[in-house]
Amino acid sequence: MAGRKDGDLQNITLLGNQNTKYSFDYTPEVLETFDNQHPNRDYFVKFNCPEFTTLCPKTGQPDFGTVYIRYIPDERMVESKSLKLYLFSFRNHGDFHEDSMNIIMNDLIDLMNPRYIEVWGKFTPRGGISIDPYCNYGKPGTKYEQMADHRMMNHDMYPEKIDNR
Repeated sequence: MAGRKDGDLQNITLLGNQNTKYSFDYTPEVLETFDNQHPNRDYFVKFNCPEFTTLCPKTGQPDFGTVYIRYIPDERMVESKSLKLYLFSFRNHGDFHEDSMNIIMNDLIDLMNPRYIEVWGKFTPRGGISIDPYCNYGKPGTKYEQMADHRMMNHDMYPEKIDNR
């Protein structure tokens, strides 16, 4: 690939590895990054994880949801297989929905230092109620901080419909 540094690919250890180990405990250290090949351009990278599970910290019952991660990379990007394994590691992790989404966002900020990121969890109802926490971040002192404020204030302005779950 034009512009890719050969040494950068050596940092990717999980992609293509046939001996993948799935951790059932919260494992942020599994996350891996690679160089953004287009740091001169703003663009979104979006991940959808429709099979996210975590445990209620009070009852121990499983919670199921879809996690949407959207970010504008700066110098580093998250490798998708490592992200999959990381999200899987929440399977036996006990945290409230709101905490889980903020933990995911904080870990990705620490990992990549993106220009902008948002994490949205849409959980299936349990006990007759669904919880859909949304959090975002824009680099302080930049247009991305303003973008985060704007997107937060205008987030989910449309009424819930059965077909958008």
